[in-house]
Amino acid sequence: MDSFDILLYVAYAMVIFSAVAAILLPLIQAISNPATLLKTGAGVLAIVVVYFVAYAFSGAEVTPEYSKYNVGPELSKLVGGTLIMAYIMIGGAILGIVFTEANKIFK
Repeated sequence: MDSFDILLYVAYAMVIFSAVAAILLPLIQAISNPATLLKTGAGVLAIVVVYFVAYAFSGAEVTPEYSKYNVGPELSKLVGGTLIMAYIMIGGAILGIVFTEANKIFK
């Protein structure tokens, strides 16, 4: 086992520790103020709804190029839904930025 392997395992441990901390620490903070949990839950619910809408609009086409990599209709629809969700989120972020800046101009 060389130093590269050791550093790779250390990096794995740091990522796992960070993920656990990123999940647990906001939950601990939210216990003191439960209203923040409601806002967070509404945000997560909105993202889930956007994903299912995007998934419903995505196609399940499988081209010969996809089939070379063992991509079936289910995986094609999943990837398509994820891409459409990303496009919707990027568009929403851009609209939010434009709206915020326009709102600042008129105030």
